[in-house]
Amino acid sequence: MRLLVVEDNKDLAAWLGKALRQAQYAIDIAHDGEDAEHMLKVAEYSAMILDLALPKLDGLTLLKRLRQSGNKLPVIILTANASLDGRVAGLDSGADDYLAKPFEIAELEARIRAVVRRGQDRASSEITVGNLRFSGGTRQFFVADELLQLTPREYAVLEQLVMKVGNTVSKAALSESVFGFDDEADPSAIEIYVHRLRKKLESSSVQIATLRGLGYLLRHVE
Repeated sequence: MRLLVVEDNKDLAAWLGKALRQAQYAIDIAHDGEDAEHMLKVAEYSAMILDLALPKLDGLTLLKRLRQSGNKLPVIILTANASLDGRVAGLDSGADDYLAKPFEIAELEARIRAVVRRGQDRASSEITVGNLRFSGGTRQFFVADELLQLTPREYAVLEQLVMKVGNTVSKAALSESVFGFDDEADPSAIEIYVHRLRKKLESSSVQIATLRGLGYLLRHVE
């Protein structure tokens, strides 16, 4: 899953980015509201972590514009303003959750999982393809009930494929789910990750098929 972190405190933003990447998310970071608004127009995200006190365009205005455009992206507000009025203003503007600073990263991760589950019905339940099972709650993969060990980017590719099982996923869409704007993406990287996944799925009853010129398809094989 790809997340957008909007935080003007660069040290905090860097810490959040590092922690969430370790939790197997692809992360983009914006330090002001205008940059965040642009990124929301050109990339697809699973959720946004939003500070309110932002330069150029404040968080509440950004959130209101997002909702007025019809975008239902899950949004968690992060702010030092833990007052009742502040929480009400954020929730009334369209936020899905609210977390006051300081906070523990484990709690933020739990809240991210919760808002994404609410925003994507399919992620709230298990998805099974052959003997490959994806648990939306824990964000883990199992083959015949054995935990599948994946690197963060292998995980991102397989998650994208299993969430769209039965549909072809283009290399560009997979690349978007794996790499943030600041990452240097090798054009052949997705092919490498797919190759590694095929090796790890050899004992399973699923296959990642290549459809030339279209992308990749996860399917059950007898």
